Amino acid sequence: MLFRVICHLDMDAFYASVEQRDHPDLIGQPVIVGAPPTQRGVVCAASYEARKFGVRSAMASITAKRLCPDGCFVRPRMDAYREESQRIMEILARTGAVVEQMSVDEAYLDVSSICQAEDPDASLRRAVPLAQELKARIQSERHLTATIGIAANKLLAKIASDHQKPDGLTVITDEQRVPFLRPLPVRTLYGVGKVTEQVLNRAGISTIGDLQDYPGDLRALVGSFGPTLKKYAVGEDDRPLEIGDEIKSISGEETFLQDTDDRKILRHCLKEQAADIERRLKHRQLAAHTVQVKVRYSDFATLTRQISLEEPLTEAAEIYRLACFLLGREKLVHRPLRLLGLGVSNLREPTTQQLALF
Repeated sequence: MLFRVICHLDMDAFYASVEQRDHPDLIGQPVIVGAPPTQRGVVCAASYEARKFGVRSAMASITAKRLCPDGCFVRPRMDAYREESQRIMEILARTGAVVEQMSVDEAYLDVSSICQAEDPDASLRRAVPLAQELKARIQSERHLTATIGIAANKLLAKIASDHQKPDGLTVITDEQRVPFLRPLPVRTLYGVGKVTEQVLNRAGISTIGDLQDYPGDLRALVGSFGPTLKKYAVGEDDRPLEIGDEIKSISGEETFLQDTDDRKILRHCLKEQAADIERRLKHRQLAAHTVQVKVRYSDFATLTRQISLEEPLTEAAEIYRLACFLLGREKLVHRPLRLLGLGVSNLREPTTQQLALF
């Protein structure tokens, strides 16, 4: 029998850390990657120093400036981040592990075949030196830090990597998994979004421990997701790493009967598209890093514009807000539109908030 050993690697404040590495004068400073506050723009990423002030991805740059007056605003360099990501993934591939890249700064590694021992927990502990070596390689070769979680499945490995950032290493053994999960909020679990969290909270379920102890049938609260959620609550997850074809994007568009630049009609269209994208993301238990708008004019000229964020999006309101921002910033509705489209890409699992230490 092969004991499963899964690592989840998450780069620490990736965009901002690349900027601090490449510009040493930014080290230790509250770095905000995004448009300057003097222009209409949003935050794409923030360093840990800036996050202490409440600065987050998708926030308006002017709001970030108000929260963090001394913030150092840096324009995003997506090509540089993608190139850096490629170098990091090459380091991961050298381990001989099966690698599932989730985004530019995140990946799962199945190291089961190279970390076997006499029992499941001993196998997990055997992965610790490998994880330490990976972190050291990334530090020495790329001058960046990474956090790694180790567990017997994807669910627990990701929770472990969220537990102690930055530059952390956490192992959740089989013996520890149930007590480890008990005090954590239900939102921590894969597949539990804002709406599901609210439904559970109304039923008196706020922690994973509450889920573990719940005597009723969770299907009465969350439908067909109930049995899976019950398994997740005790740390059970049999999802394999996916290294083949995967969904790349989700989008929708509408061709109008008559060309229009009526803001009310366009806003209504975007809201419907954003709501549909949210439903499809949640159905597939995914989140998006990139939002894109598409417009077509009466002469069939077609333009697309996009924005990428470090922290992924799942909610329709945020997707809609960023779509409106792109249309406004690029002045795309300067004449009537024949078609309006909205899409998301760079998809991955939703990110939980960093977990507080017990």
